[in-house]
Amino acid sequence: MPESSESAAPSRPVSERAVVLLIGAVQFVNILDFVMVMPLGPDFAKGLGIESSHIGTIGGSYTAAASVAGLLGGYFLDRFDRRKALAVCMLGLVAATAAGGLALGLSTLLLARVCAGIFGGPATALSLSIIADLIPVERRGRALGSVMASFSVASVLGVPLALKVAEVGGWRLPFFVVAALGLVVVGAALWLLPPVRGHLKPGGSAARAPGVRELIGHSDVQLSYLMTALVMMSGFIVIPNISAYVQQNLGYPRDHLWILYFAGGIVSFITLRLTGPLVDRFGSFRVGTVGVVLAAVTTYAGFVHYPAWLPIPVLFMVFMLAMGVRNVAYNTLTSRVPDNPVRARFMSLQSATQHMASALGAFLSSRLLVDLPDGTLGGMDTIGWVSIGLSVGVPVMLRVVEARVRSREQARALAVPPAQGMAAPLSPQANPHA
Repeated sequence: MPESSESAAPSRPVSERAVVLLIGAVQFVNILDFVMVMPLGPDFAKGLGIESSHIGTIGGSYTAAASVAGLLGGYFLDRFDRRKALAVCMLGLVAATAAGGLALGLSTLLLARVCAGIFGGPATALSLSIIADLIPVERRGRALGSVMASFSVASVLGVPLALKVAEVGGWRLPFFVVAALGLVVVGAALWLLPPVRGHLKPGGSAARAPGVRELIGHSDVQLSYLMTALVMMSGFIVIPNISAYVQQNLGYPRDHLWILYFAGGIVSFITLRLTGPLVDRFGSFRVGTVGVVLAAVTTYAGFVHYPAWLPIPVLFMVFMLAMGVRNVAYNTLTSRVPDNPVRARFMSLQSATQHMASALGAFLSSRLLVDLPDGTLGGMDTIGWVSIGLSVGVPVMLRVVEARVRSREQARALAVPPAQGMAAPLSPQANPHA
């Protein structure tokens, strides 16, 4: 039988649409706090006297901290009501975001971003866990696509507005605005979102679920995390440096930068809305491979051998489309790996993997890039090739993980009891890969 959300049912009725909207709003603030920093990089680099090649380090500090917090969260997040845990994480994120606007130099900005990562990483894991707990698997791809559309909304509205606000009030003001918005959203989520305690009930007790070591001992979990690492590192060796690259190397005007992110965000929003149902219909491997190929092509054209006749906004829109297709496909697939009692633990460790891989990519880009005397960034072609090389392994991982997950789900449909707390059956009869 397909995985059900009955064991995680809230104490009062709530529609699936309401859950998706509330979690989407929380994720909008969480994602905007992260994604606006990179486009604003050249602004605060100039204001604080930071070299542009260090922007990746600032982005990586958030993701590295989020990774450590995710690892620690894997030991205890499943012990609490997911709604309350999410509220605590988001309030911490709000305070850290406001602190970023008070930075006086590289060290204080790094400290603020580390604090933001400590709370932002577990918030993402809890948000996805709530969706996976309350939405049945047959509609989960659509729901995850809708929640992930918050990334597009952050790009369509949040990042362009942050860039315009920075033009008017300086680079510090967007941090304060996002912190204030976060307070409003957290209050709404606490008021409207129902408690999510199904994983704490008898029969679904998190206390009886496998520990972290046992969880990561499953080969399906290991493969899922490896796939996640490849996806994130291939993207974040490039993404933190896009704003500086298009301005300093390609001559794109700063006052038009908001248009670039607005156009790319619209494409990403439409893509994410359409990709979820496609994944539900055709599977993660087929849809995700299309995204990987598009990403490789646009990475080559944009950073390795940029054709002067190709408009920068067009290239950026195709890049955003590729990222959206690939990310919905792999996130939907990984959501099918764990069972409900360990979902937050699994998602927390996955979040740790995502953020650590992103940090490694960002830190590596800072090592490979140099600020040239003419004001341009040197080494962008190198990081482009590294990104393409890492992405080659993603379709292979999608195929392997999807095949194993389908085998387990077929075994479950035949009433083969799964291992406690994990979807992966451990008996030779139930596991066709044994």
